[in-house]
Amino acid sequence: MVGTASPPATASPTSTPRVVIETVAPAVDGGRYPVKRIAGDRVEVTADIFTDSHDAIGAVVRHRHAGDTSRATTPWSEVGMRRLSNDRWAAEFTVDTLGTHEFIVAAWIDDFGTWRKAVRARHATDRVTDRDLQDGAVVIRDALTRTARHDVTWLDARARLLEAPGPTGARVTAGLADELRSRMARIPPHHGVATSAPHRVHVERSRARFGAWYEMFPRSAGTDATRSATFGDAAARLPDIAAMGFDVVYLPPIHPIGITDRKGRGGDRPAAAGDPGSPWAIGGPAGGHFAVEPGLGTLADFDRFVASARDLGLEIALDLAFHCSPDHPYVREHPEWFPRRADGTLRRGENPPKRYDDICPFRFDGLSAPSLYAELHRIVAFWIGRGVRIFRVDNPHTKPFAFWEWLLATVRRDHPDVVFLAEAFTRQKVMLRLAKLGFSQSYTYFLWRHSKFELTSHLEELAAAPTREYLRPNLFVNTPDVLPTCLQTGGRQAFELRLVLAATLGASYGMYSGFELCDNEAIPGREEYQHSEKFEYRVRDWNRPGHIKPLLTALNRIRRAHPALQTDAGLRFHETDDDTVICYSKVSGDRRDIVCVAVALDPGRVRTATIEIPREAWAIAADRALIADDLLDGSSAVWHGARQTVEIDPTVRPARVWRIAPVEPPLDRSRRKVLQ
Repeated sequence: MVGTASPPATASPTSTPRVVIETVAPAVDGGRYPVKRIAGDRVEVTADIFTDSHDAIGAVVRHRHAGDTSRATTPWSEVGMRRLSNDRWAAEFTVDTLGTHEFIVAAWIDDFGTWRKAVRARHATDRVTDRDLQDGAVVIRDALTRTARHDVTWLDARARLLEAPGPTGARVTAGLADELRSRMARIPPHHGVATSAPHRVHVERSRARFGAWYEMFPRSAGTDATRSATFGDAAARLPDIAAMGFDVVYLPPIHPIGITDRKGRGGDRPAAAGDPGSPWAIGGPAGGHFAVEPGLGTLADFDRFVASARDLGLEIALDLAFHCSPDHPYVREHPEWFPRRADGTLRRGENPPKRYDDICPFRFDGLSAPSLYAELHRIVAFWIGRGVRIFRVDNPHTKPFAFWEWLLATVRRDHPDVVFLAEAFTRQKVMLRLAKLGFSQSYTYFLWRHSKFELTSHLEELAAAPTREYLRPNLFVNTPDVLPTCLQTGGRQAFELRLVLAATLGASYGMYSGFELCDNEAIPGREEYQHSEKFEYRVRDWNRPGHIKPLLTALNRIRRAHPALQTDAGLRFHETDDDTVICYSKVSGDRRDIVCVAVALDPGRVRTATIEIPREAWAIAADRALIADDLLDGSSAVWHGARQTVEIDPTVRPARVWRIAPVEPPLDRSRRKVLQ
């Protein structure tokens, strides 16, 4: 006997929408995580929308600020969608308010649009009948009960006109009028509306996308290598940092440093008398995460330091390191927060083959997790209360994903302007997950990408969908932990070319102090500094010969002047005939600003290369002359055609940075010579 399969359970056929909505974008994991934007950005929504027949479709994007559970939800705003091609539809809306926004796509069979389309087709062949026009009146009257009061009389008059007997010409004209279409489009549909799942947009302030970061150890800001400098000494460094054009000054942990198993110079031997220890070994007799290292001063001194930075247009970013020294007060007060070995001793930090005996990790699971979560949130709130709105998070990949999703959302509920940078030098999927969970920015693998192929592949990967919707890179050129091999051996030119790459490829980039002096003394065979500031005080002459501060200042000035460099969108790599020359451009959203960069990746000799001019991508006609203003040396050239030959002398500077614009008005014969 052959059985008959039962049909799947479905909704009533009369209640099921006939319109299908698929592939809504932008979206991260189908809408599980929000996409990211900056206040003032336009969000372009696209979706595949189609139905089972030739009926017309109406579609809108509904959007609103999501608010939170303590406030009334903002009403929906609505914007109509337009058909693109192949059943793809699009609409845009602007996000002006910080926090979480949400949007949905709604679509339905448009009865009036279907009627109008049929009448237009019949009118083209002079086949419109009285019945056709009366059908239109039926559609209009059906909508009157859902019509705004001020439109009812006007629409009723149009329905009566379509119903009236007589010649069809004037009635067809009235039925196809744009004003009638506009008024009918404002009337909500009464049945069969399909809606997409809600999608979220996390909106942050501009610093979450654009900025130049400078990392400094305040304890090394003095003139005596045997003792800690103070916040007052560190404040004296701020004018020089501001003059170079930086936006953010990032401080490693400023808290009291533990004594137990303190690391000495180099980090691979016990501390001797006078060794300051690692700032990341947080907690000691003077307190923990709510206190400052006594050598730096007091909380009041820190407040004055923050105020000094603010007066110079600088923001202070603090390191957020969620672990403790064995001497931290938490170890005594909350032993349940820490994992222990079988013999009862505290577990220590590990990143095999490295061991961090001066650090104890937290235990993020178990019955004590809620109280630990609450305390870590209290730490963040405390420093927000002292004027800090940016945090660089240490090793977030060693803490649970669920913790970060909870903490970032909890902080932003009250402080949507707070920016979080993830120091996630980890596996790619883990790095991406942290970005999805809400980190504003992330470190990337830029530190270890040097060849043209490596750089192009890495940056194109970051710029591809859907990664670009949620991960914002911050291209650090060095860190206290990493002195790239190319900087150890390439001399000043290597520092310059890496600086140009970071500052023009990334809307956000950063450097650790000493980079501007071309500090490159490394432990042999390792990517680590010989005299690591993590374990000793450093005294530097900030104006010693050979520094690259003028180039730094010029690049940061150029970045602030050119919107194309303030976003990671619009990046395009160009073909060149020399694999040691990388060329790329960035274009602002309105296409009014185009910056083109060519960098010689071999700092040893002069390079001459032919580069592609991507006129179509720049929306500039093929026969239009271009003016290329070199923003670093002030020279100008006129470019023609699809390719241009350029020369780069790394002994002078490792790169050319041009502003590109069509020549206005067209050149006369006396100016057509191409300048070299």
